[in-house]
Amino acid sequence: MLFPTVTFAVFFLVVFVANWLTMPRPRVWRWTVLAASAVFYGWWDWRFVLLLAGVTLVNQFFALRIAAAGGLGAGRQEGEQAGDGEQAGDGERARDGTAWLALAVAADLAVLGVFKYYDFFVASLAALLGMFGLGTSLPLLDLVVPVGLSFLVFRVLTYVVDIYRGRIAPAAALDFAVYVAFFPYLMAGPIARAAEFLPQLRAPRDPRSVDAARAFRRILGGLVKKVLVADYLATHLVNGLFDAPGQYSSWETLVGIYAYAAQIYCDFSGYTDIAIGVALLLGFVVPENFDVPYAARSVREFWRRWHMTLSGWLRDYLYIPLGGSRRGSRATARNLMLTMLLGGLWHGAGWTYVVWGGLHGGAMVMEHGRADRRRRLGVPESSETPGARLWHGLLTFHFVALAWVVFRADSLSVAGAVLARLVTGLGSLGDAVTPTVAAVTALGLGLQFLPRRLWSGVESALERGGWVLQGLCLAVALFLIDYLGPQGVAEFIYFGF
Repeated sequence: MLFPTVTFAVFFLVVFVANWLTMPRPRVWRWTVLAASAVFYGWWDWRFVLLLAGVTLVNQFFALRIAAAGGLGAGRQEGEQAGDGEQAGDGERARDGTAWLALAVAADLAVLGVFKYYDFFVASLAALLGMFGLGTSLPLLDLVVPVGLSFLVFRVLTYVVDIYRGRIAPAAALDFAVYVAFFPYLMAGPIARAAEFLPQLRAPRDPRSVDAARAFRRILGGLVKKVLVADYLATHLVNGLFDAPGQYSSWETLVGIYAYAAQIYCDFSGYTDIAIGVALLLGFVVPENFDVPYAARSVREFWRRWHMTLSGWLRDYLYIPLGGSRRGSRATARNLMLTMLLGGLWHGAGWTYVVWGGLHGGAMVMEHGRADRRRRLGVPESSETPGARLWHGLLTFHFVALAWVVFRADSLSVAGAVLARLVTGLGSLGDAVTPTVAAVTALGLGLQFLPRRLWSGVESALERGGWVLQGLCLAVALFLIDYLGPQGVAEFIYFGF
């Protein structure tokens, strides 16, 4: 079930009414939201619901075992000290907690590995053996990857790891099930952590506290980004460029690269906007995921602004446990590269994603080395001139945009062919870049820089109009987008991850 459709509009209207009617009865409300989320997730394939239930039950089991064993430091918060008489017993309990955590992580990664990565690694191994004349036929599973599987696995991992670290206690089974399956963020994030979401379940939400104007602004803004920018650029330039790069001139290729940068930003941030707005209308706050990423002046800053919940997850659950930046420059460079390589692989089972992650990792390693040299020389970052900051911003954006080519391409050879057209397609402007395509590309890149006062005016108008106007505007917008779309609404790009 896609957000920008009449089907979802009808579904959400029913869920919205049921949500607030059952809110005063917490247990009934939980079962209502859980059932709605099951319908939403099972719309593609009912078997996905069985996977969702299995992941929920298994992780709740491990969470209880980890908590019973005491987790890190035998149940104490990180940094607490044990008495002498407790050390031996606590050490044994902590080891039990570590063992249970290892089993939980292994089980979650096994689900991800079987569905998403098994065929990729088997095919890669077969190709490698074939290079040495050891060709063999290895079995492939050809499984359908459940939508949003990587988001699901990362979400449940935060739960068991944070219990192990003593940061949260195990939730009631029904609360945990709601956290796992909550439909606004179920498909493509944001990656809400258990510590952020579960406390919101402790008391019924108050409908009077819902910021409806902000919710509707986020939903309508997300629809504009997705349908009127991302889908338009995909069908009018980007898809054609990556399907047959040899047919496009250098100028068309350059604009096509910019267009994909606009498309992926509008597609993913559009989904996030809708998810945040839908959750707000139900009374819940989910984390932000974007903060004008193309305004970044370094790749590291880009990742603090792009897909912020994934960046934070990789930092807290991978980069820091690897050692972070605590063990010298070489170890920091290694940890940065490993984190980004695995972050790239998280996006998809393909070498293009690994190379894309490696490009970002390499850039971050170089930036870290440059920052180290500046610190040793005593040169503060604030000493950069406005011209230098502008240059670094342009350099970062073009690095990110060119790296997106590898991310988008079906193979490394296609990525190479697209990039080669920048220098081999000279001599003709072509006719693929129409004024409308150029304008929509500029709009897609410039949306994140629009002044906040513009959105504030829209919010105020919707707020003055009340629920009737807000609901009518949303329903009409969804209907027109679904009806007038020339080829319907394409799936969100990040559904595949």
